Amino acid sequence: MLQSMTGYGRGEAHYRDRRFTVEIKAVNHRYREVIVRLPRYMASLDDRTRKCVQEYVQRGRVEVHCSVEEGEGRADTVKVDKALAVAYYKAMDEIRKYLGLSGDIRLEHIISQPGLFAVDDTSDPEEWWPAIEEALRQACRGLLAMRETEGAALQADVAARVFSLESLVKDIAVRAPEAVRVYQARLNRRIEELTGGPVVDAARLAQEVAFFAERADVSEELVRLHSHLAQVRNLLGAEGPVGRKMDFLIQEIYREVNTIGSKTQDELIVGRVVDFKSELEKMREQIQNIE
Repeated sequence: MLQSMTGYGRGEAHYRDRRFTVEIKAVNHRYREVIVRLPRYMASLDDRTRKCVQEYVQRGRVEVHCSVEEGEGRADTVKVDKALAVAYYKAMDEIRKYLGLSGDIRLEHIISQPGLFAVDDTSDPEEWWPAIEEALRQACRGLLAMRETEGAALQADVAARVFSLESLVKDIAVRAPEAVRVYQARLNRRIEELTGGPVVDAARLAQEVAFFAERADVSEELVRLHSHLAQVRNLLGAEGPVGRKMDFLIQEIYREVNTIGSKTQDELIVGRVVDFKSELEKMREQIQNIE
């Protein structure tokens, strides 16, 4: 089943007096990019968090946010860097004297400086990993469920558009031989208008029509269009990520239909080419969201 690249998942788990909440958001991306945002003191868990998410996601830009809620009754203590506080005071006093400023250096001036306070927490983040992993996998499963739901909608939409494109290819295939006859009749009328009578050199006319038929022949392009569309249809039922393969096929389909448009002068075929490209662009936009 197809999967969308967009989705959201959330998980929650507890360990002693802490609650861990993991949120995952994913959007479409050409490759796989996993961005992990953990509290600084949990930086050691960054790599294994990323590897866990990669088990579930093959393509897309994924952001992982993990938050920790401390329970009541925590016995952590706050440590003060006294030496740093003295250094701040001396530096401020030096600046005050150098600039010739008056006034006292007060406590609020010093305690607002960075690095003076730190929480003395003897807990080891490694102990938290089983709970974090539980919340992480919950979030990943929720993300997959949403991606599969959206993927089913994308699959139905792309299948319907493939059917429409195949119908337009059939219309072009039916019209292509008729376009040569229409050109011959138009050329006959034009010669009669210019000469005031019927065509004298029928062989020369036949040669001109043959040249036109060769230049306007789109049979090879039509065969390749049938093949590319069939491959897209087959990928709709394939396992695993197929979005990049579909994107490549869309580029090939664009190339073939553009060639058809440049070869033909028939108004009906030109109209079908315009309709085809319009429908193909809508399908391309949908495929951009497929994993």
